[in-house]
Amino acid sequence: MQLFFRKVATSDGPVPIRESLNVSELVADRADVTTVSPLETDLVAVSLGQGSMSVEGTLTAGLDMLCSRCLSPMHEDLEIEFRERFKQTSSSSVEEEDEDGDFIAVTEDSFDIAPYCEELFVLHVPFAPICSEDCQGIAPAAGQNWSIGSDDSNGDTEKIDPRLAGLKDFFK
Repeated sequence: MQLFFRKVATSDGPVPIRESLNVSELVADRADVTTVSPLETDLVAVSLGQGSMSVEGTLTAGLDMLCSRCLSPMHEDLEIEFRERFKQTSSSSVEEEDEDGDFIAVTEDSFDIAPYCEELFVLHVPFAPICSEDCQGIAPAAGQNWSIGSDDSNGDTEKIDPRLAGLKDFFK
């Protein structure tokens, strides 16, 4: 997804950027992410003059994941706001102009915007996804989802050491 400063500056209006990026290898090391759809970019580049441009829009992707509490499958749709400013600079002035953080300094006439989109995607993937706010997780003794029901529902979830079982009714 190459963007050219000269092309954006000489265009009559905003330059649309619509592409699909394969981001499956970015989450390949995550065991809780089972599948990921391509990252769809719907961006617009606008020249701001003086060798700078603004790129804004949305990034969308779908993730099939496992709940971190109960391990049930779930689906999450990500819609990420993208808003960055880029400025073409000479290689000697990159260090001094990048300090204010208002823009990303680029030394070439063109640059690849895909790494910026991929970085934003990785930052928005949930670290510990949960299927619902009231998910109770997995019952420790039965190993089943507590939200569905388990063997532990009789209220006696405490395991007692057989050597101390005689003391169980001591205070009754």
